[in-house]
Parts: sequence; structure tokens; C-alpha cells
Amino acid sequence: MKINNSFSATLHILLHLEQMDRPLTSEQMAAFIDGNPAFIRKLLAGLRERQIVTSTKGHHGGWTLARPAGDVTLYDIYIALGSPTLFALGNRNENPQCLVEKGVNRVMSETFADAESLILERFKRLTLAEVGREFIDYFNDKGQGE
Repeated sequence: MKINNSFSATLHILLHLEQMDRPLTSEQMAAFIDGNPAFIRKLLAGLRERQIVTSTKGHHGGWTLARPAGDVTLYDIYIALGSPTLFALGNRNENPQCLVEKGVNRVMSETFADAESLILERFKRLTLAEVGREFIDYFNDKGQGE
């Protein structure tokens, strides 16, 4: 199953936006993640609707954060991206006839719901600024070569 990396890619480009004192184009941001500018614009469209980023047109235009990174939670970003699925695992058959599979489904569904709840609660508490500080701390501790 293919992994959805849109959340991670979005965090990556938002942290670059936070570090810049000028707008960035989708082409510049695409280079940061070795991606496609159209993919970047698609990611940022939902974030613009939720007032996480803003864009300006023209020669000196581009994308910037619409509010301080300390005011943007990972949950805000997750919702702006359309609440992507957190887990690649799931039930084999949602409407099984077998009692054993019904039992497995109940346990797995409950377990996934509990895990998702924990992750989303953490997303609500963690800001983009905190993720950025973690990078700076790591960079200062380990150096640029890692």
C-alpha cells in the first residue's frame, strides 16, 4: 500500500516558509522536497482556505504563512489537508459473515480508533513552531551532516 506523505511534505514546506523573510514560489518549495510545483499548490490550497498560508501574485509574489507558526497546530494542518487517513492497516472485510472475523474487526476497529484519538490529541497540542524548534535543536546538537 502506498504511503500518503502529504502531511510530512506540508510540514516540511511550512517550516521553510517560517524561516524565510520573503514569499516563496511553488517552484522553490517543490525543490525543497524534490516534488512537483502543482503538488505544492494543491497542498497549499486547503491551507489557504483555513488561513494558514496566504499567496500574492506578481513578480515578487509567492506564498507566506498567514499567521505565526506558534498559532498553527498540526491538527489545523491535518484538517486543512482533508484529514488524510492515519493508518494503512484496516479490516479485511467490513461486513464479514464469519464470527471470528467479526470479533477481529471489533477489536481492530476499537484499537485503531483509540490510536487515532491519541494522535489527533497530540496534533492539537503541537504547533508548527515547536516542530521548527525541534529541528533547530537537532541541527545544533548533531550538525548539518546528518
